Amino acid sequence: MLGDQGEIHYVFPAFSAGPSGTGNFLVVVTDTVISVLVTRTLRSDRPVSVLVEFPRHTRLGPILPGPAIELGAMAFEFDEEYAAVVSAADAEVFAPETLPPDPLPDL
Repeated sequence: MLGDQGEIHYVFPAFSAGPSGTGNFLVVVTDTVISVLVTRTLRSDRPVSVLVEFPRHTRLGPILPGPAIELGAMAFEFDEEYAAVVSAADAEVFAPETLPPDPLPDL
């Protein structure tokens, strides 16, 4: 579904609730893009289409109360446990010196 977008680095589930309705999504961060995938209503682990893609240099944060992020004109909420994933995805591009070394670089 993502085509040749490079290696997947981060994935986290998100949902949107707003004037345009509700939906379940997966936010996938690869080498080259950030993709928002639409998932099935009752099976949020099964993507059905790509909603939108952003260049990899797009910042996901700041993390808003909720917690939530804004991508383009949409706001996506996610569980608190994924805040570290969002922060790590941003740090990888905008502050790589803050990331710890990979403990398993040969995997």
